[in-house]
Amino acid sequence: MGLVVILCLLAVFLLWRSWPRRGIGGPPVPPRAVTPRGDLAADEKSTIELFRQASPSVVYITTMAVRRDRFSFDVMEIPQGTGSGFVYDDRGHIVTNFHVIRGADQARVTLADGSSFDAGLVGVEPDFDLAVLRIQADAARLHPIPIGTSSDLDVGQKVFAIGSPFGLDQTLTTGVISGLGREIQSVTRRPIRGVIQTDAAINPGNSGGPLLDSAGRLIGVNTAIYSPSGAYAGVGFAVPVDDVNRAVPQLIEHGKVARPALGIIPNDRIPRQIGTKGVLVLGVVPDGAAAKAGMRETRYDARGNVVLGDIVVAIDGQKTSTTEALLDALDSHQVGETVTVTVLRDQEKLDLKVTLQAR
Repeated sequence: MGLVVILCLLAVFLLWRSWPRRGIGGPPVPPRAVTPRGDLAADEKSTIELFRQASPSVVYITTMAVRRDRFSFDVMEIPQGTGSGFVYDDRGHIVTNFHVIRGADQARVTLADGSSFDAGLVGVEPDFDLAVLRIQADAARLHPIPIGTSSDLDVGQKVFAIGSPFGLDQTLTTGVISGLGREIQSVTRRPIRGVIQTDAAINPGNSGGPLLDSAGRLIGVNTAIYSPSGAYAGVGFAVPVDDVNRAVPQLIEHGKVARPALGIIPNDRIPRQIGTKGVLVLGVVPDGAAAKAGMRETRYDARGNVVLGDIVVAIDGQKTSTTEALLDALDSHQVGETVTVTVLRDQEKLDLKVTLQAR
C-alpha cells in the first residue's frame, strides 16, 4: 500500500512538471484594446449636469443628544441620527424634516464641500414634518436651491432625489412621479395631504433631502417611504414644495407657522350623539374671531339646562362633519382672511362672516 501511494505521488509530480504553464516567461501580454464609447446619451448628460448643479445645495445632517453620565456626571454627546437637507437661502437657513431633528439637543450640518457647522434651530412645523435650521457660514459657501412649484405636476414626470441614504453622502436616485394628492400621517398624527408619490429610491437618510424636477428645481421634500421592511420598496413620499414655500418663510420670521382658526372650543362627539354632522361650539375665545362674528357657544339657561351652541357644518361650502375636517378646511385659508361659516342654530342654517385669527 505504501508503494502504491509513493507511485501515485510520483505520477502527480511528473504530470505537474509536464503541464504547460502560460504567463510565466515569454513575451509580455498587452491589455485588451479599449473600444471607443462615443458620446453620452442626451438624457445622461442632462442628469449629470442636474446633479452637478443641484448637489452643492444638498447638506448632510447629524444630530446628537446630550446626556449626563450617571457615575462621573460628565456631559456626553450621543449620536441621535442622520438625515439630509438643503440650503434655502444665502443667510444660512437649512430646511429638513422635523423627524430628522426631533428629540435632538444639537445638530451639525455638513455642506457639499465638506465643511461642517453647528446649527441652531429656527422653527418647526410638525404637522408638515418640516424644520428650519441656521448655520453661520459665508454666503460664498451657500448655494440656495432653485424653487419650483408642485401645483402643476403630472404623473409620469421625471424626478430626481439627492440625499445621504445610510450615511452615503451625495447620492442621486431617479424615477418618476407615481401619484399625486396622496395622504400620509405626520408625527403629530395629523394627515399631510397633497403629498407627491415617487418611485425614485428613498431610503433612511434621504429624509429632508430635495425632490427635483428635470429643470433642477425643488418640487418636494422627501419625507417617508412605504416599506414593511424599513428599506426602499418602490414607494416614497415628498411634501409638496408649495406647502414648503408657504411654511418656511413663516418659520424663519416667527419660528412657527401661523395657522388660521375660528377661536372656538370644538366638539364633534355631541353632534354625532344627536344625529347631526358638524362641529359643536362648546366655547368661544373672548374677543376672538368667532365671538366678533356673533357665534354662539354652549351655555346653561336659567333653569340649569344645557343649551347647545352653534354647530359648524361648512366653511366656504366645504363640509366640516368632524373636527379634523374643520381644521382641514381652515388650513386652506390664511390668517386674516374672511370666510363664510355655515352653522346650525335652532334647527336653521345661518351664514356668518368670520375673519380668521391665528391659532
